[in-house]
Amino acid sequence: MNLNPAPTAWVKSTYTSGEGGNCVEWSPAYAHAHGVVPVRDSKVPHGPTLTFSPTSWAALIAYARTSGA
Repeated sequence: MNLNPAPTAWVKSTYTSGEGGNCVEWSPAYAHAHGVVPVRDSKVPHGPTLTFSPTSWAALIAYARTSGA
């Protein structure tokens, strides 16, 4: 699926450092409007985008928080 939310609609992970480390971005506005959560590599903003259902995204975030991932 080719998603193209406006660049200002992307939100960086809270684990993002100012030094450009490994991180992801997601678009909550797009997720709210379309029912899917787009996720991308913040270092490759024009690269591929993964999509998750809201339930799957919430489960992934919960797992990452509890596992220290």
